Amino acid sequence: MINIKRSKFTEFCGWYGMIVLILSYFLVSFSVIAANGVVYQLMNVTGAVGIMILALSKNVAQSFWLNLFWAMIGVIALVNILLRFIGAI
Repeated sequence: MINIKRSKFTEFCGWYGMIVLILSYFLVSFSVIAANGVVYQLMNVTGAVGIMILALSKNVAQSFWLNLFWAMIGVIALVNILLRFIGAI
């Protein structure tokens, strides 16, 4: 696994990721945003990437792999949204 140096940037990424993932779950749970929408998926992808960066800096494989798959699911969902949008034009 790649190991990156811990820094203020990696700590910021981790805090960003945690806050955005919690916020996205909150917003979907209370019907503020749609679970199949671009905003929710972008929040999940960027939040997962933030936690992946922190996990790499602290050499925490489990968190890295969990968030890698979390981000991949979000990217696939975004591609599906884009394909549906293109098909609707």
